[in-house]
Amino acid sequence: MSHNLFKGKRGIISGALDHHSIAWKVAEKAHAEGAIFTLTNAPIALRMGEINKLAEATKSQVLPADATNVDELTALFEKSTEVLGGKIDFVLHSIGMSPNVRKNLPYDALNYDFYAKSLDISAMSWHKMLAVAKKLDAINEWGSVVALSYIAAQRAYPFYNDMADAKAMLESIVRSFGYHYGKAKKVRINSVSQSPTKTTAGTGIKGFEDFYNFADSISPLGNASAESCADYCITLFTDYTRMVPMQNLYHDGGYSTTG
Repeated sequence: MSHNLFKGKRGIISGALDHHSIAWKVAEKAHAEGAIFTLTNAPIALRMGEINKLAEATKSQVLPADATNVDELTALFEKSTEVLGGKIDFVLHSIGMSPNVRKNLPYDALNYDFYAKSLDISAMSWHKMLAVAKKLDAINEWGSVVALSYIAAQRAYPFYNDMADAKAMLESIVRSFGYHYGKAKKVRINSVSQSPTKTTAGTGIKGFEDFYNFADSISPLGNASAESCADYCITLFTDYTRMVPMQNLYHDGGYSTTG
């Protein structure tokens, strides 16, 4: 049910690969609530995914951008404000990838070039995105920027490999950049630590199915779905949460407390 919460709001949503993606569901819900936004992903992901279907359904423009490239991020924000007719009110960072995980390399025998790439794609891209937005003054006061994280940033989960380090770095950026952007422009920055979720990216992790089932059994409410995660992200983009900055917010059915 729509409440027209986002009437007049403009956004940028990254990382929608296919209909399993949390970002995809955030886009659908933001559109239903009256938002206008651009969709973005790396060029290779655009070729692999189905984002044009989402763009058609939400009347959005797709803007390719490599999130590790400052020039391309600058173009993304500049073009988005042009296309949407003004400054941005909300941004979703749903970007993460580890070549070490893809190659099944164990944590104690990482390829360090791959490790650097994991951190750049999954965490430094977050800092770059925020830095570009702040430099351009592209986000309205009381705007909201949300990144997706995972509890392995806080605890040891061997199967999550170097992505755990990347998420720990991402959550640190939430706090540090959240302070600076909040003081300067009243922009609030948060991360959502989501349950194991059956997205295309998540199911590609070795041992995912076993851990998904374990977390589901331990969590008093069960695992939070991609759909419910999108609902939570939507609340963080609304004016109702304007005094919530610099937080890593668990959305996991209670696993973070009981697991």
